[in-house]
Amino acid sequence: MISKVVSLKSGAALFAVLAASAIDMLPAGAGPNRPAHILVSEVTEPPVGWVEFCTRQPGACIGPMTAPREVAFSRKALNDLGRVNKWVNETINPMSDLEHWGTIEHWSYPDDGYGDCEDYVLLKRRILIQSSWPSEALLVTVVRDKNGQGHAVLTVITDKGDYVLDNQTNDILLWSNTGYRFVKRQSQSDPNIWVALGDPRPATATAASR
Repeated sequence: MISKVVSLKSGAALFAVLAASAIDMLPAGAGPNRPAHILVSEVTEPPVGWVEFCTRQPGACIGPMTAPREVAFSRKALNDLGRVNKWVNETINPMSDLEHWGTIEHWSYPDDGYGDCEDYVLLKRRILIQSSWPSEALLVTVVRDKNGQGHAVLTVITDKGDYVLDNQTNDILLWSNTGYRFVKRQSQSDPNIWVALGDPRPATATAASR
C-alpha cells in the first residue's frame, strides 16, 4: 500500500524513477474507416461521481473557459503517456467503491493505493497536468465496455487523433481500437461541462474494481 501516491513535488520525479526503454513504434493512427477523433454531440449531464468529487476537491475542478487544445503526438509523448498509464495501472490495487467506501459510486484520487476505473483516470490526469500537459487535452470519459458495463478512461486529444489511457491495458490505443462505445466526456473548454459522444443512451462510470 502507498500512503500518498503522487503529490505536486513527486510528479516530476515520477518519470525519472520510471525511466524505461523507448517505444519503437507509434500505435496505428486513423485510416479511411477509422476516424481520428470521436464525434462530439450536445451538452449533457456530468456523471454524479464527478459532481460529488468536485464538491470534495474543488481545486481539481476549477476550469475557466479556454480554447480547445491538442498535443503533438510524437514518440516522446507516447513514451510519457505509456509510462504514466503503466505506472498507475501497476501501482493502484483494484477495489470497487462498495468495498472501498461502502457506496456504489465514489470518485476520488486513489491516494491510499486502492481504487476503481475512474480513480485510475483521475490520478493519470493529475500526474500529466503536474507534468505540464494541457488539461484541455486530458478528458475524463465515460464508455461502455464490450459487456455493456459502465467504465471510465482518460482520453488524450492529439493532432493525430484521440488516444486512450485505460486501466484494462498498458497499451495506448486510438479510441476506435478500444472496442468501447463512447458515451460522454468532459468538454475541452471547461472540465465541468460534459458533452455526449454520438450515442444518447445513458451510461455511468460505475464499475467493478477493474
